[in-house]
Amino acid sequence: MAVYAIGDIQGCREPLERLLDAVSFDPSTDQIWFVGDLVNRGPDSLGVLRLVRAMGEGAVTVLGNHDIHLLAVWSGHGRLKPNDTLRSVLDAEDSDELMEWLRRRPLMHLDLGLGYAMVHAGLPPAWSVDEAVGYARELEAELGGDRFIDFMDHVYGNRPNEWSEDLSGYDRLRFITNAFTRMRFTDANGALQLRYKGAIEGAPEGYIPWFESRRSLRSAPDPVTLVTGHWSRLGFHHRDGVLSIDTGCLWGGTLTAVRLDPKGEGQRISLPCPQAARSSPRGHD
Repeated sequence: MAVYAIGDIQGCREPLERLLDAVSFDPSTDQIWFVGDLVNRGPDSLGVLRLVRAMGEGAVTVLGNHDIHLLAVWSGHGRLKPNDTLRSVLDAEDSDELMEWLRRRPLMHLDLGLGYAMVHAGLPPAWSVDEAVGYARELEAELGGDRFIDFMDHVYGNRPNEWSEDLSGYDRLRFITNAFTRMRFTDANGALQLRYKGAIEGAPEGYIPWFESRRSLRSAPDPVTLVTGHWSRLGFHHRDGVLSIDTGCLWGGTLTAVRLDPKGEGQRISLPCPQAARSSPRGHD
């Protein structure tokens, strides 16, 4: 079985279809890991959702910040932003069916056999991989359960930005959400720094890429490679136990697939994408 991880799609269905063809994807035998942000800013979020959902067990997708935003808008507790391209999803006849499927996607996928774990943004230094799996399941229970609507009313915000096991209620769930889906930088103590969203070289003083602070603050390396997306200004990054594969398809970059299974591990395919967004990636989450 071939296993590929594919970077952020964000509504770019046509490049995704070309990339699936390029890797000769067979849903009966192969598996695609999607790093989150299936939707938004691109031209066909509805088509992407339908395509990935139809792949059944051939697709493993974790939730990204744009996916969470879509769920908040669908629930009535979020508002469409000027650059959002989600209206076709909300107006579709199968919208509710797609949203019920989406809100039950995981926040983290772990495969010890392959030696990889997948999240959208990253893992904060305070969490081990095993702990992160538990926090992911905690949030998944909220998103997929009876309190989903109430949580969507409290999901937005940058605080708290420091982890404590004593956090509770919506503060705890909001931190978990932000860590899994929005994080790029921390400070030297591991606190999330969410306001700046650009490239490493332009970061404010004291802002440290999450994977560097994780490496410096934890006593041992992670037992698996962390597969992530979310950070188009970082681009392709594969070192020190991190494989980040958002290569900016939405912004006219490429859509990237990396093979994870032992037979072809490390094989990388990147296809060019026409720019689909209406502005540059600077300043966008």
